[in-house]
Amino acid sequence: MKVKLVLPSLTECDSPHFRPIKYSLFPPLGLASLASWLDPDDEVEIVDEHVMPLTTDDEPDLVGIEVYITNARRAYALADHYRAKGVRVILGGLHVTSLPEEAAPHADHLFLGPADATFPKFLADLKAGCPQPRYVGTERSLIGVPPLRRDLIRRELYLVPNSIVVSRGCPHHCDFCYKDAFFEGGKGFYVQKVDDALAEIERLPGKHLYFLDDHLLGNRPFAEALFAGMKGMGRLFQGASTVDGVLRGDLIEKAVDAGLRSLFLGFETLDPRALKTANKTQNVGRDYDRAIRRLDDLGVMINGSFVFGLDGDGPDVFSRTVDWAVSRGLTTATFHVATPYPGTAYFKRIEAEGRLLHRDWDRYDTRQAVFQPIGMTTTQLEEGYWRSYRDFYRWSNIARGAAAHGTWGRSLKHLAYSGAWKKLEPLWDTVIRARRLRGMRPLLESVLRTVPVLRAGEDDLPTALKEAA
Repeated sequence: MKVKLVLPSLTECDSPHFRPIKYSLFPPLGLASLASWLDPDDEVEIVDEHVMPLTTDDEPDLVGIEVYITNARRAYALADHYRAKGVRVILGGLHVTSLPEEAAPHADHLFLGPADATFPKFLADLKAGCPQPRYVGTERSLIGVPPLRRDLIRRELYLVPNSIVVSRGCPHHCDFCYKDAFFEGGKGFYVQKVDDALAEIERLPGKHLYFLDDHLLGNRPFAEALFAGMKGMGRLFQGASTVDGVLRGDLIEKAVDAGLRSLFLGFETLDPRALKTANKTQNVGRDYDRAIRRLDDLGVMINGSFVFGLDGDGPDVFSRTVDWAVSRGLTTATFHVATPYPGTAYFKRIEAEGRLLHRDWDRYDTRQAVFQPIGMTTTQLEEGYWRSYRDFYRWSNIARGAAAHGTWGRSLKHLAYSGAWKKLEPLWDTVIRARRLRGMRPLLESVLRTVPVLRAGEDDLPTALKEAA
């Protein structure tokens, strides 16, 4: 059987003039996971339209398409194109799970929720001549899942081909997150066997890893065993956690001993009322500053995530948030316009309140206001979002954030990482188009290396840096 697995490009990255590095970071692991269930004799290709051209003049036996909200229009067009040729088409992913009736006219078969159990069931049904129109993934387990087909991933096209997922879902239930909709009807958080996760890590060349799990520290026994197994491997890795995960017990120290050097943290908002309204209970009452100090003392860089446009936000939220993030020395920041995704509790509430402006999914990219906020206009929300990025990544603020660390090593690390991420985007564009991302990985590893954890006096900071800050 000839199988083509496709990740259509997201609307926001389709520019012929400029390619931000974030769209060339990670390969589509979900498609590589599906491919692992196919027979060794099957002819399989994975096409990630973010990093490679997609040709549609072929006629494979089966086309599988992963659908997100801002690639849905493109995904449906591709599905219709292949079905018109008589090709069998399957659709799955977050958007399909949220709106199956919208997706159904464009597919022969739908996959709702995780496909770890349903895709092998579909293949068995296909061989038996009785495939079903809809498969719902309510059986949740990573036990016995075969290794990813990493041989189908073109490593040279990604900055971080060594991305890995060792769990599914998240133990929390934030109203604005897709997670509960995707995992409805079964377990919402579950992990691999530790030995399987370590075996997958052993397969990956080089030093650097990026865990794409929603909450790497979410299952303490698993995480402890994972970090114990990784200790001594010489790996440098990045991942995501919560403020509560950083503050609770000594698990974060174990992660650092295993090689953790950078952590994505969802602060989301500085307003406790907004946290409660969004059901982000894991942040309520938590000391953000203590979590930041703990990570900084361990030499771990922080990528802070923030959402603008929640019900407690007014026009001053942008400058307050940026100033707070810079003053705390966050190395990078990711800002989002609050977006009510279909299938989430947030969407249902905004729609019930009559504040939803439209259902043009192309614009649900967390950069545009798709609902009417309470404390400001949609224009103020969008302009504030873009201004926050510009202000946070001004050289003066990068220098001020670097100075907040108090040591030469960490300050220089901050400058290198933050400056390279946003201030050198034209260089990244050139490297991406020249397909030379492989040559940038040693630089990434160099920046992530350990720096001294003991604080020095402020006088140890470079004079020029203090003046710039």
